[in-house]
Amino acid sequence: MTPKTKAMPKRPWQEIAQEAQDYRNASIAKFDPDISRLPEILPRNVFGMLRQDLPQTEGKLTEKPPDELLKLLASGTVTATAVTTAFLRRASLAQKLTNCITELLPERSLARARFLDKYFIENRRPIGPLHGLPISVKEHIGMKDLGLNAGYIAWWGKVAEEDARLLQILWQAGAVFHARTTQPQTLMHLETDSNLYGVTVNPYNRDLSAGGSSGGEGALIGCRGSCLGIGTDIGGSIRSPAANNGLYGLKPTAFRIPTDGWSSTMPGADPITTVIGPLSTSLEGVKLFMKTILDAKPWLQEPALMPMPWNASFHISSTKPLKIAILWHDNVVKPHPPITRALRSIVSRLENVPNITVVDWKPHLHDEAWAIISSLYYPDGGDEDAAAMAESGEPWRPLTKWIIKENPCVKKLSLQEFFYWQEEREAYRQEYAKVWNETTTGQDPETGELEGVVDAILCPVGPGVAPLHNTTKYWGYTSQWNLLDYPALVFPVSKVDAELDIVERGHKPITDIDEENWKLYDPETFAGLPISLQLVGRKFEDEKITAILEYIKQEIGLPFTEFP
Repeated sequence: MTPKTKAMPKRPWQEIAQEAQDYRNASIAKFDPDISRLPEILPRNVFGMLRQDLPQTEGKLTEKPPDELLKLLASGTVTATAVTTAFLRRASLAQKLTNCITELLPERSLARARFLDKYFIENRRPIGPLHGLPISVKEHIGMKDLGLNAGYIAWWGKVAEEDARLLQILWQAGAVFHARTTQPQTLMHLETDSNLYGVTVNPYNRDLSAGGSSGGEGALIGCRGSCLGIGTDIGGSIRSPAANNGLYGLKPTAFRIPTDGWSSTMPGADPITTVIGPLSTSLEGVKLFMKTILDAKPWLQEPALMPMPWNASFHISSTKPLKIAILWHDNVVKPHPPITRALRSIVSRLENVPNITVVDWKPHLHDEAWAIISSLYYPDGGDEDAAAMAESGEPWRPLTKWIIKENPCVKKLSLQEFFYWQEEREAYRQEYAKVWNETTTGQDPETGELEGVVDAILCPVGPGVAPLHNTTKYWGYTSQWNLLDYPALVFPVSKVDAELDIVERGHKPITDIDEENWKLYDPETFAGLPISLQLVGRKFEDEKITAILEYIKQEIGLPFTEFP
């Protein structure tokens, strides 16, 4: 008779979380064993501490945007080793101050940097367009032989067998991967908190959110522990952290950037397509990322991608008429005063640019859009996410409960119900295209092409600036464009001024959600935080909105204050 084997007892989830944090801390200690020198009680705004704890040369290097760093690297003015060392040190500090890293990669990145320096000396040229540039990566994007937990305790110990295709392309272009960053439980928060690592906080005010789900990238790049990073977005997960931390962030049109090699629940289910995109300290960084990836023709390896190279020649001149529509609010939630002030400040300047026409955008049933997209987020009713959490026994985080258990649209769909919601998605997309087409001022009599159509929509990224933890419960200003699959580009404008951004007297809520959102606003709490907006284009107009923002920046002097 075969003896019975006793099942191994399940490890407490707290033990696994401690192991993950110890592993993270050890990866930092390999590079900077003295990181514990920072005080236990930290200031709300961490930038002063960042600057005083870095050598002056490294401080200056890490505050340069990626395009400037690449010029220095390509000319041999600085070495890849020096740049990588500077960003490793700043990333170590950023982790202590904001809890943004899952793993520092000092051995890998410095070995790579030394190889690139040797190549440069022997060949007298850079290896590729990103030669020596440190790039940070959201944890659930796979890196060979490293963990791939996607925010779940039960997935601690999963290991990627190879680099994600995106990372392979960036590596070939000369990139150095120096840090991996935090994400929330389930990847479905506009906040970054998990039972593995805890809460990632905002460097401008540690009491507030860094955004999510790419909030580790947001906080790290906000701290200048990276100048270019990689996030993912299915409802605002690139744009929320970019906005909260005063960065540039692009949600590309789906099926332009390769996605092979990441980790998530429900792989292969894409009623709402998740995209990968860049966060950066500069608009040039966003352009560099997109051009480098698409110049590699990733569609030849990932056939689902559109065979569309990046059109770097697309630009806006002063002789080209531009029509910008302003979405002041979406008829569901009115943004807090800082957001409206930012919109007004840009509009007042745009109206003085001769080739730009500004009009109001009339939102089309944005409340219905949320019903559609949130019904399609979890066609299994959240079963797979619940099972992943139940496997370890980890508790549900507050915003996990909100998006799955407290969301009336999340239901296990029959095949017929699933088809119904997909039909609703397509019908809504057609309706919105009609609304956009109706902004035309005429039609070319020979070609039939519409003339005078709105070129881009300028709108909020959220109903306020970086919020208090666990309060981000309105996604409509970002998820709207995921449903439509429109590219959306976030950029910094200015900062909250408690004297200018006072509470609006006599505000009359337009919905219950609006009333709840306005209860969260306090000008003193949010003083000094970045105010960001987003520019939205039509499907596959990624280059167009990038060029429009570049032109607007040049004409009106964006941003209106220094960052950080």
